[in-house]
Amino acid sequence: MKLYSINTGFFKLDGGAMFGVVPKVIWNKLNPADENNLCNWAMRSLLIETGNRRILIDNGLGDKQDAKFFGHYHLNGTDSLQGNLAKYGFSFDDITDVILTHLHFDHCGGSIVREGDRLVPAFKNATFWSNERHWQWATQPNDREKASFLKENILPIQESGQLRFVPVVESGTVPFDDVPGISMRYAFGHTDAMMLPQVEWNGRTLVYMADLLPSPAHIPLPYVMGYDMFPLTTLQEKKAFLEEAAANDYLLFFEHDPVVECCSLVRTEKGIRAGQSGDLATLWG
Repeated sequence: MKLYSINTGFFKLDGGAMFGVVPKVIWNKLNPADENNLCNWAMRSLLIETGNRRILIDNGLGDKQDAKFFGHYHLNGTDSLQGNLAKYGFSFDDITDVILTHLHFDHCGGSIVREGDRLVPAFKNATFWSNERHWQWATQPNDREKASFLKENILPIQESGQLRFVPVVESGTVPFDDVPGISMRYAFGHTDAMMLPQVEWNGRTLVYMADLLPSPAHIPLPYVMGYDMFPLTTLQEKKAFLEEAAANDYLLFFEHDPVVECCSLVRTEKGIRAGQSGDLATLWG
């Protein structure tokens, strides 16, 4: 099994929304905001190569929206999904599976591309994986969250016939399509039934944190995003996960931190905090 960190690009989001009730005087030291109160964040995918499967977890914003849409998020840097896949010798057509942790636009926008007047899957040979509970939540969205669920990112996946669902479990993990070493755990606070892929290999466990922990700065328990639908559920989920992860020496993979790809955890007098931090290649080995 080989793992590759694939940064699809950087974008900006409001710092207050990203750090919730934490005062700016504190969070601004962690990810300094610009003059518009915007902080820079990565959109980092994970590619898993195992057997004859090449499994991509999330795929960023994509490029099919109009200039007005992208103007809200201030895309920056030179990273791209296609470019960073190519760096490791892969193309879109090589991807066999796309796991979508959830269907917010910054996680699944790269799933679909425009071909003339048509919207079609970017990964023509891949199976797209969601779960039935979250799919219903996203396609029949509540008024608060509906701006994050863009139909053009979601419905063409189902129309293509390439969509499959992972079973939902309230606790623990469920095997992913009988692929050895990969399972799925769930979180319900950020959005309903968000999937957190878990990889076990050579005695190590890595968890793709999606938006349960967007960055190491979100490890302290009160650091819950304003974007979360059920913040107290997130708080409980973080506490339980961090205890499990610290006890079992899990490696955490961060989708949104602009610098840090992974970290381990340590117990301190202030609670569980980030331990050794760095890039995937170094920490996973």
